[in-house]
Amino acid sequence: LSLMSHPLCHPQLEGLCSFLQLSTCPEPFLVRFCSWLLALTPDLSYTSAAILAEQLFLRRVLSLTQLPSRHLMAALTSFCSKYSHPFCRVLVAAVLREPGEGAEQTKLVCELVEECLEPHSVQLVLSQVLEVPLSEKLLPVLQAVLGRQVRGPPCPTGFLDDSSSAGARIHALDLLPGLFQEVLPPELLDLLVLTLCQQAPAFATSLNFAKLVTAMLTVYQSQVS
Repeated sequence: LSLMSHPLCHPQLEGLCSFLQLSTCPEPFLVRFCSWLLALTPDLSYTSAAILAEQLFLRRVLSLTQLPSRHLMAALTSFCSKYSHPFCRVLVAAVLREPGEGAEQTKLVCELVEECLEPHSVQLVLSQVLEVPLSEKLLPVLQAVLGRQVRGPPCPTGFLDDSSSAGARIHALDLLPGLFQEVLPPELLDLLVLTLCQQAPAFATSLNFAKLVTAMLTVYQSQVS
């Protein structure tokens, strides 16, 4: 089996996925398959990764009625570590457009935003949310996106070790927000602010909406007037 030495066209790859029954295969096999995908060189094309994201995960995620198993979560995390952008284009978009509450699906998107996705993919998730009518279901996703704006990666080992002078430690602490904070592009931030302003009357009694606005004002107090 080689996806790279003999690249497959769209119908061929979908046929191969169907033949291998990837959409219904046991989840432990799914984890091993994703590990194999990550080891492929060169990387999958965007189109191939999007097709695989749909074949591997779409049915499983949309049918969730409880938290995903550790095997499914491991497979999702593994796939997103390398192909988060096509994953978001296919799977997150489907979750956002799925009618109904979709509580487990929303929790999963929030967890992926908080723990797995690269900054550019987090921005993609935000743009996808802003493309659909805002609902109570989507507010936690926006909250998770804003949470990424204030939470950076762990401080590098030795960055503030005991041998550092007091002055150096204070200077390093001053630099940390600028080094690690994720910042939304101005146009995306403007769209978020505009959407929240327009939707405010519809969410006048929503505690989650109030928390979201408070978080946005806290993170971007200098840019929002």
